[in-house]
Amino acid sequence: MASTASTSSVPEEELTLMVKWSGKEYTVRVCGDDTVGELKRRICELTNVLPLRQKLLYPKVGSKLTDDSLLLSQLPLKSSIKMTMIGTTEEDLIVDPVDSPEIIDDFELGQEEAVDIKDKEVNKQKLKRRINNYKIVLKTPCRKGKKLLVLDIDYTLFDHRSTAENPLELMRPYLHEFLTSVYSEYDIMIWSATSMKWIDLKMGQLGVLDNPNYKITALLDHLAMITVQSSSRGVFDCKPLGLIWAQFPEFYNASNTIMFDDLRRNFVMNPQNGLIIKPFRKAHANRESDRELVKLTQYLLAIAELDDLSNLDHSSWEFFTEENAKRLRHT
Repeated sequence: MASTASTSSVPEEELTLMVKWSGKEYTVRVCGDDTVGELKRRICELTNVLPLRQKLLYPKVGSKLTDDSLLLSQLPLKSSIKMTMIGTTEEDLIVDPVDSPEIIDDFELGQEEAVDIKDKEVNKQKLKRRINNYKIVLKTPCRKGKKLLVLDIDYTLFDHRSTAENPLELMRPYLHEFLTSVYSEYDIMIWSATSMKWIDLKMGQLGVLDNPNYKITALLDHLAMITVQSSSRGVFDCKPLGLIWAQFPEFYNASNTIMFDDLRRNFVMNPQNGLIIKPFRKAHANRESDRELVKLTQYLLAIAELDDLSNLDHSSWEFFTEENAKRLRHT
């Protein structure tokens, strides 16, 4: 029979930490299989201090709290310990996230390793916790019978590293035409590995949030991501579509969802649903020649009539034709 002690009702791997910041104490619940980066993400949920702005102080671990990939189980942490956080919120420090590390060296995991990550129980538990902790706020209602398109921002819709007096100069060509066309068949969600304030600001500047020709169903930020670990590539963040499917099961699932991103690692929990989009960099030089969204519009509309998208090989999307769609509809 389980003990009635107050600590016994909490799983052994679960930790309740106290974080002191700006004269207040915050209770943060994490697990041993979470990383330091995940801890910072939880702190961000409570304080609005972005992970990259946080400096965590706890004398017993020294500088180890600067390594976001380190598992908390590798640190001498126990429930009820108190640590101090130093950091500034975005309200007090409005900056573009260009000073965050840029990920250019994308990688492709081997088939077996990708399946292993997707099916690992520890990652399923992380997804379950994320589903419980992160609530997607709808900007417009989900539409019955529509498929779901999930879009990244940086280098997918917008060149966030180049400079310009007007953000519209950095917008990917044909963005509004693309969103207008696919909206007839797809609900559209935007998921960026940045903060919600940044997403709101940039999408507002580009005229995406109030366009009369299409609607954005929801915005998701970095707090919706989870951290996973691979034997060959170490620890990294990804975007689990299961979070969306769990919160809107009557509308979206693995058979009717497609996600565009310039980093394939973001698909690791849902490799069959991801399409690698060519990155849009050096906007000033490439603005006249980039037609990626024009070609992708044709692809999305061609596959929209299929009942199940999960059998498609999105890596071959450029070779897909209307004839392929007709053939698949009749098989």
